[in-house]
Order: sequence, then structure tokens, then C-alpha cells
Amino acid sequence: MNAAELFSKLIGTLAVILVVAAFIGGSDLISKVVKTEKKWIYSLIMGLLGGIFGIYGNISGFDLNGAVISVRDIGPMLAGFTGGPIGGLLAGIIAGIHRLTMGGLTAQACVVATCCIGLMCGLISLKWNKYIAKPYFALLLSAAMEAFHLCVVLVMVKPFETALDIVRQIAIPFVAVNALGFMMMIAIMTYTEKQRALALEKSRLQSELEVANVIQHSLLPTVNDDYPGCKELDVRASMEAAKEVGGDFYDVFFVDPTHIAFVIGDVSGKGVPAALFMATSKITLQNCIRDIPSLSEAVETANNALYARNDAEMFVTLWVGILDLTSGLMTFVSAGHNPPVLLHNGKAEYLRIKNGFVLAGMEGMKYKQNSVQLEKGDTVYLYTDGITEAEDAKHNLFGEERLLDCFENKSESSAEQIIEDVKKSIDVFIDGNSQFDDMTMLCFRFKEAKNDNN
Repeated sequence: MNAAELFSKLIGTLAVILVVAAFIGGSDLISKVVKTEKKWIYSLIMGLLGGIFGIYGNISGFDLNGAVISVRDIGPMLAGFTGGPIGGLLAGIIAGIHRLTMGGLTAQACVVATCCIGLMCGLISLKWNKYIAKPYFALLLSAAMEAFHLCVVLVMVKPFETALDIVRQIAIPFVAVNALGFMMMIAIMTYTEKQRALALEKSRLQSELEVANVIQHSLLPTVNDDYPGCKELDVRASMEAAKEVGGDFYDVFFVDPTHIAFVIGDVSGKGVPAALFMATSKITLQNCIRDIPSLSEAVETANNALYARNDAEMFVTLWVGILDLTSGLMTFVSAGHNPPVLLHNGKAEYLRIKNGFVLAGMEGMKYKQNSVQLEKGDTVYLYTDGITEAEDAKHNLFGEERLLDCFENKSESSAEQIIEDVKKSIDVFIDGNSQFDDMTMLCFRFKEAKNDNN
């Protein structure tokens, strides 16, 4: 039998072992069986598994001049690598005893070699485990183990000429297949372990993101029938993040008993970084508005404060308005944000002004304060660009015109109904297409001023 035939026969057996090993590693059967932190139990499990691989190698091997040629040693090598000296020795004993029952010229030599290989791999793994996980080191280690096996055959098998003849015929395919097989098995195990670790990390991150989502929403006011607690306003808000957490935010809070602030913002970027910067932006802006009487100066102060702590180089588009409940006068500032929709006397139009620069983008920016007189029944609708930039399957944008169409015949509609109608219009337009931007809306209707002078 020539070297090519030997190589072909050994490869067939090796392929089966690799498939089984890949299935066991990928299915996580071992970790389900072993529910304890006691390492010796894990070593016993791996020893038994390595022994089974060794027995299969024996059974599928073939006879050559009284010697059984197989990939038996891969089982003890694997058990030694994963289960330490106990696992390696146990696998070697199991595979070796089975080999002894098969008889033959090399039976005793194979028992000694197999047991020693399992034990040596286990001892080596105690000190150089991290190196064995590297394919090239596994290849060199297994090649050395198989060379040791052949040396044992040369020493123990008599007559020496017969042993030498057997070794000469099998040396290259025997060492090559076992070395390559062990390397491939280590590569499979390393890969499956990495995938398992990634899956666990993904699960952990998912759990953390779910908690972050809850925390983020807790930072936003819960706008319902009882909020903000004044009969002059009907307020509703909605936020849908493109990911678990997002960079959009809104806020509604009293500056004093007769003035209420409405804020909507959009942080650049997505995910956790945007959510963290969103929280900082919201708190900073709220503090500045409450502490500084002039809205424009409050926004300028917030901009400088955010810029000073902006190591991530993010920015925020922002629209903020303060409504005087006694008169209906609303002062507002826009920092690079989308223009709100004003619904007045049944007509909807964008409240367009010259936009200021985004917040946290540049220090020392000035912001112009504007004002609009609201009358009883007027509605103001604030939103982020995720609304107008919602896409259908053909990448057409929902756009400002379609958004404005949503306000037709809505002069008597509540803030909640307007938000729901906009959502429905967007859903119909995108027709199930996935969205990649946060979508946030804040709508309020000025129902009745305390001192109506209009």
C-alpha cells in the first residue's frame, strides 16, 4: 500500500471525527451535561469523549503487516488539551485498552504511545493552553506527538527491521493526517467557542440595551391626559428609536407657573453614544432655560456647556419654544432643526425662520429668538427628521409636503389624534420598509388662555 492510499484511508476516518466534533462543539452538549464548576468532572467527560474518538479511530483503522494504522491519537490529544492531564490520560487508557484487544504486532507499543500522548498533551495544556489554541502550534504539537508514537514503535516492536519497515511506509501520511486533523479540530473548537462567546456577549448587550431603553424613556416626561396639568393645553408625544436606544428626545416642563417650555432635539449618530449625549443635552438645556430668563441666552449657554464636554464630537439639532399661558405668545429658538407645523384657522404651514447653528458644534454661537402669537385652537406640531426622511422601498422620502397633507381638516383634532394620523400616513407610505432613523413627535394644542385678549 503506497502513501497516497494510506493518506486517503486515514482522511475518510478523520472527516467523520471532525464532523462529530463540530456538531458537539456547536450544539453545546457538553456544557449542558456539565452543570458544575468542579473541573475534574469536566476532565472526566472530555476523557470519555476523547476515548470514544480513539475507539472509533481503532475500528476504522486498517491492518498493515500486523499493525493497525489509524487516527486514534487525535482523541487523547483533544482530551488532554481540553481536560488536562486527567482527561488526556483517561482518553489514552480507553483508546489504548481497546487497541490492545485488537492484538497485532504493534498493540503494546500503541497502548504506551497513546497513553503517553494523552498525558503529555494534558501537561502541556496546563502551561501553554493559549498557544495550543493557535492552529500552527497545534499542528507542530500533534506532529511531534505522532513522531513520538513512531519512535515508541521503533523501540518496542521486534524485530527492529519489521518495525522500521512499518514506520517507513506510514510515517508521512500517519504524521500528516493526525497533525492536520488535530489542527483542524482545534480550529473548529476555537471557532465554536468564539461564536458561543459572541452569542453570550450579544445576549448580554441586548439585555443592557433593553435596560438602557427603559432608562432613556424614564428621562422623558410621560405625556398623557394629566400632563402637564393645565387646562389650557392638550399635549401628546411619541418617540420610536431606530435601534434599542436613540438620540432623539423631547421635553415639556414649566419654567414658572405661567410659562411652559416645549423642546425637541435630534443627536447626531445612533445607539448608546447618541442616547448618552441625548441625556446630557436634555438636562443641560432644561437647567439653562430655568436659570436664564432670555431664551436665546439660555440656548447659547447650553451650546457652550455641551461643546466643552463634547469629546465624542457629536452635535444636536434643537427646537425649543416657551409658551406664555396668559397671553398665548410663544418665543422660540431653532438650532438647525426642522421647522414646526403651525395649524391656525384650519390652515397648516411651516413655521420657517433662519436656522441657528447646531448645538455642541462650535463654541460662542449666537441664537436668534423669534416669537409667534398663538390663538385659541392653534396647534403646533414638532418632529425630528426621521419623520420627513422616512423611506419607502424605492427610497422615496415621505417629505414635507406629505407631512403637511396630514393636517388637512385637522383644526378640531386633538394632539393625540394628529400624532396617530401622521403615524398611519407614514406606515402606509413606507409599506413595511425598515427605517434607519429615530422618529419623534411632540404636538400641543392651545385650547384656552387664562386671559384671552384676542
